[in-house]
Amino acid sequence: MIYTKLPTTDIKVSKICLGSMTWGEQNTEAEGHQQLDLAIEKGINFIDTAEMYSTPARKETQGNSEKIIGSWLKKKANRGEVVIASKVTGPGESMSHIRPNLGFSKEAINEALDKSLERLNTDYIDLYQLHWPERNSNFFGKKDYSHDPNEEWEDNFKEVLSHLDELIKIGKIRHIGLSNESPYGVMRCVEESRKGAPRVVTVQNPYSLLNRKDEIGLTEICHRENIGLFPYSPLGMGTLSGKYLNGNPVNARLSLFPQYKRYSNPEAVEATRKYCEIAKKHNLNPAQMALAFVNMQPFVTSTIIGATSLEQLSVNIESINLKLSEKVLDEINKIHEAISNPAP
Repeated sequence: MIYTKLPTTDIKVSKICLGSMTWGEQNTEAEGHQQLDLAIEKGINFIDTAEMYSTPARKETQGNSEKIIGSWLKKKANRGEVVIASKVTGPGESMSHIRPNLGFSKEAINEALDKSLERLNTDYIDLYQLHWPERNSNFFGKKDYSHDPNEEWEDNFKEVLSHLDELIKIGKIRHIGLSNESPYGVMRCVEESRKGAPRVVTVQNPYSLLNRKDEIGLTEICHRENIGLFPYSPLGMGTLSGKYLNGNPVNARLSLFPQYKRYSNPEAVEATRKYCEIAKKHNLNPAQMALAFVNMQPFVTSTIIGATSLEQLSVNIESINLKLSEKVLDEINKIHEAISNPAP
């Protein structure tokens, strides 16, 4: 395993992070524990979760992923050996089952954090992230920003960061991050940190061969302000493994939950086919090639991988040992130029 540090901190994290959103829906508690055991055996020390998981988000499974991590931590008694990242849910009618006060008010964050700590069987979270913006912005598949002149949101970055600072000072969280955030949101946080607010250390956004939009604007911020990109969906919900090119395999995520169409439009499918052809040409596993591309980016702190089987997980973890040649990277970039960001 390769290790790095959360930017501007002394927290060492594995370059691959284990995601947990399938646990409690597609995976049982026992399977979640098995994945955690394998990940630790392979050198992973970084685990990502959220109060809204499992996914798809629904009342019956909300909080399950944190509970599974919590029961594993209790069984292993190894809290000090792992780095835990979680998230507080942003506003949205589809998340109303979590609690009525969604968003980042002081009351909402306090309630969300205390419940996450209880489920996780811990008294602190290493990296606490705002899951998506409260304001109107372009995330979850929206390529372009559309301004809403009737938007009710008012700039509250200072207030939110000030409250998170209080939680850092009392030890409930160690560091903070953003998720599904734009260059504007990141720079507003940077601006407030220059006035004394706590620093945002990471931004968890989608990033893959099918979605490199953050290379336009955001990655320059990451480099210049020392903020780490924390990519999710590096395999485009599994599509970049190539397993959906000839139909929908049984029990696969997009077969079970067809509402997830972000990576299945015709342009994304065509790009996926071409990327898989590159992998075949160079005798590479297509999933490992896609993950290696993300792992190699200098602005990436840690790549979040997920799996529903131990076999998938093992293959994905081994991507850390793959370094793509300049020839492969050139061929990848030619496809990117022809079919840019088909799944933002």
